[in-house]
Amino acid sequence: MPKKKPMSTASRKAKGRNLQYWVAGKVAELFGLTFSYGDDLCPVKSRGMGQSGKDVYLTDSKLDELFPFDIECKNAEQAPVYSFIEQAKSNARAEDSWLVIHKKNRSKPIVIMDAEKFFEIYAKLLK
Repeated sequence: MPKKKPMSTASRKAKGRNLQYWVAGKVAELFGLTFSYGDDLCPVKSRGMGQSGKDVYLTDSKLDELFPFDIECKNAEQAPVYSFIEQAKSNARAEDSWLVIHKKNRSKPIVIMDAEKFFEIYAKLLK
């Protein structure tokens, strides 16, 4: 069986960037906004590839209170989940505000988050 050619760095970054844009678009939709990269008026932002910090973030403090997550996006075939979590935690404001969105080829994105935070949020929905 022929050996698979490794994906180029540009292709890997494009995959990651596309996931970040998708996530930013979904977050924007929650607030009735339209995300467009480079739109300075939209408060939902996608961080440039290779820059440190959370990948998707909000610049409006009111929206930030409504969506209190610091998002790390990972589009990778291999999933060293705990290293993804450690990276997300290092960029997060609070111990439980991190959120990892992971996607691999031909699969839907999944969300990985602190279980206590999940139950805290769900309990509020039940009230």
